[in-house]
Amino acid sequence: MTPTTYDKALELNLDPLVYGTFAEIGAGQETANCFFRASGSAGLVAKTISAYDMTMSDAIYGRTERYVSAARLESMLDHEYAILIERLAPKRGSESTFFSFCNTVRARGWKDLGECHGWLGLRFQMKPGDPPSDIILHIRLLDVRSIDQMEALGTVGVNLIHSAFRHRGHLKQFVESLLDNLAPGRIEVDLLKFTGHGYGYFDNRLCALQLVESGLTEATMFLPNGEVVQPAEALHGHPVLLLRGSFAPVLNIHFEMLEQAHEGFDHSLDDGDRGRAIELCEISMQNLLRGHHVDPLDFLDRADALQALGKTVLLSRCAEFHRLTAFLHRYTKKPIGIVLSIGLLNELFKSKWSDNLAGGLLESFGRLFKAGVTLYVFPWKNRRSGELVTAGNFLAPIDCTHLYQHFIVNDRIQAIPCTDERLLTATGRDVYRMIHSGESSWQQYVPEVAWKLAERSAKRDPA
Repeated sequence: MTPTTYDKALELNLDPLVYGTFAEIGAGQETANCFFRASGSAGLVAKTISAYDMTMSDAIYGRTERYVSAARLESMLDHEYAILIERLAPKRGSESTFFSFCNTVRARGWKDLGECHGWLGLRFQMKPGDPPSDIILHIRLLDVRSIDQMEALGTVGVNLIHSAFRHRGHLKQFVESLLDNLAPGRIEVDLLKFTGHGYGYFDNRLCALQLVESGLTEATMFLPNGEVVQPAEALHGHPVLLLRGSFAPVLNIHFEMLEQAHEGFDHSLDDGDRGRAIELCEISMQNLLRGHHVDPLDFLDRADALQALGKTVLLSRCAEFHRLTAFLHRYTKKPIGIVLSIGLLNELFKSKWSDNLAGGLLESFGRLFKAGVTLYVFPWKNRRSGELVTAGNFLAPIDCTHLYQHFIVNDRIQAIPCTDERLLTATGRDVYRMIHSGESSWQQYVPEVAWKLAERSAKRDPA
């Protein structure tokens, strides 16, 4: 059975090796309170502090532009852990595994309807005398009432500390234990990072994958250098151009699609937004599944190939397009463009994507095109007839013909050209087949920097 929050706090309180400090700002000292409410807190807690006043906070941790941010959390961890080691290491450093837990949170305030979220971090030793390791996460607090948000925050804090000392060798168990004793829909964890002494060779993109796979967040993203980033910080105030695909393998056609769409998308933007669009290559969990499981090596190969070509990767569990655009609209109010193939355009008219909506297909499209979303459709070539199918001559289902024309006339759906029709002659499946059969011609369809990754992926794919 899952131990209760009280059980976890008591277990750590009674562990003679674990000892540390708490610094919590923004929603009360909720994590420390959980340990105080369990017996034996003197065995774990060296100090607690909460500097709510900005002047007091700046005096302790230094000035900052944003108080609920990763930068503020880092300065808190630096300060609190340094004091802990300075004051207690000479006395008990050989027998204690020290930690400092910090958070900075924006919980629901008086007449406050803004986004409620926070940064939590733990700096800790894996064994007495070790250099420190860090675990940092970003959460969204989804409860309506402040008191419920505070309770959830305390529970997550206890779960984080307990998992760091009890589950750090098992990523899936670590991630899913963060939600222990919390009902679904109370929090979202959209960023998790492991750094420092114990994680020198750890790939945090695997954290991103596990968060999405385990349902702690709808999507997560990372930059071309592999850094996992919180979507709100990366996307805020930027137009977004997104290409949805499996990228198995990454093909030249993917970049032809982005290049052709980018020109039209950028031209449609206001002068102040031109040149500021963020390009995202989005992979859905549905495209990663092999049966009922996800192959993490396959995921990393696809991500490596995209990042080697300078692309930012978004990993999502949003199978429906309207859910994907809703996610993006949470973080930016600027225009959104989605690049897709004729095949995916055809998928949008299938009832399976709107069966769960009261308004059916109309509601699905209404949500999709909300607030400035435009679809940029790349052509497809019929191998049998040689016909080039574009957004202009695409035949929507008979009962949706007028609806589709409405989207075309109002520029919600726009055709983009293909400058090299040879790219249309092979799919990712064809490339894998050519690799398996030893044909070198597959290389003309794949960027050179992705050749080795494509070959490695093909070995894992039965084609």
